[in-house]
Order: sequence, then structure tokens, then C-alpha cells
Amino acid sequence: MTDDQAIELIEREFKEKTLGATEQYLEIHNPIYADNKLKIARIDREAKADYIIAYLPVIGEQFYFAVYINTSTNEITNIGTEAFHQVYFIATSEILTAKELTAITKLKPTESWNKGDLRKNGKSNHKYNSFKILPNPEPDEFEDKLKKLLDFLEQDNDGIKRLVEIADGYIQIAMDIHNGNGMIGGPTIDSDDIRRMNELKLSINFDLYVSGNSFKE
Repeated sequence: MTDDQAIELIEREFKEKTLGATEQYLEIHNPIYADNKLKIARIDREAKADYIIAYLPVIGEQFYFAVYINTSTNEITNIGTEAFHQVYFIATSEILTAKELTAITKLKPTESWNKGDLRKNGKSNHKYNSFKILPNPEPDEFEDKLKKLLDFLEQDNDGIKRLVEIADGYIQIAMDIHNGNGMIGGPTIDSDDIRRMNELKLSINFDLYVSGNSFKE
């Protein structure tokens, strides 16, 4: 199934609302259209065999619509939401500069800053020297994002362990989750990822946010 075929299938479902979940979600939130065409943030072809997941941005929100498609039958099997996940490694120091911190690892930082630099919001300044590594910014499930981050960090085990030791290096998770009915679920970390984090001496911190409209009764 091509991207255009997937988009056409989703557009038809959003118009006809053959699934109860489609009507339920579209009653409270709307997808984004550009030039009368449904906007797709990503089509995930790494899921199970014969399945793809299309992630659609939602107007005014950070989370996504998630549309599950069986490519063997060309049918949409389910529609839900996927949280906006940021899964990254961060190291901070009051002594070492951002340049000195990034020199400890051979991995390329996604972003770095020094104490006193203006934050992106333009309203305050950073209090520490720091850098972060965010290898997978695209829409994805939390479990996949964590595995991809660990894959990336394991390319420099010694450097990451050194940053954990001297610069408070750890994994930071930020999630913006749709709160449709008060049951937001939660992240799962399997035993293999726990082992991998332990080998790198990594801790993990979660910041969870809920947003969006509740389902209509």
C-alpha cells in the first residue's frame, strides 16, 4: 500500500465514519487538512507484518490520531490516539561547558546550551550547561522510541557512562497524552530495555501531561 492509497483510505473513513471510534474521536477533535488533503505526520511501516500505522496531527494539540491499517485486506482496523513522546538523553553540569560535555562522547548532540543562554520560549535563561540527544523526533510508540534511543547510545557505551558519572546523564521522557475518559494508560519498559539501561548506568525520568477533550457521553 502506497502513502497515497493509505491517505485515500483514511479520508474516506473520516467522511463515512464506518467505525464507531471514528465518530467518537471526530466529535471532539479534528485532523489537519492542507490544500484539501489530509495531513499525515508519519506512516509507520515498522509495525507488525501486514500492518501500518498512520499518525495524523490534531488541530491545537500535540498528540496524534493513530490509524491502524491492515495492508492485506486494505481495511482500517482501529482508530485511536498516540501520545506526543519525547525520549532523549540529557547531561548537565554547572562546571563543564556544553562544548566540554559534548566532547566526552563521539555521539552528535541534537541540541546544546550554556548557562545564561536564552531558552527557546524567549522568556527565561538556562540555569545549567547541558546537551541532549534526541535521535527519533518523529511520531512513534514510546517503546519503539526508547529502543531506538538505546540503539543510538550504545554506539558509545564508554562516553555515555562517563557522562552519567560526571554530568548527571539520564534518559528524560516527556509525554503529552490525550485524556478522553480519564484512563490514560502508561508506558511499558520490557526487561531487555531495563537490562540495557542498567549496563549504561542510566536512570529514567518521566514527565506526563494530559490534554485534549473528553469523549461525549
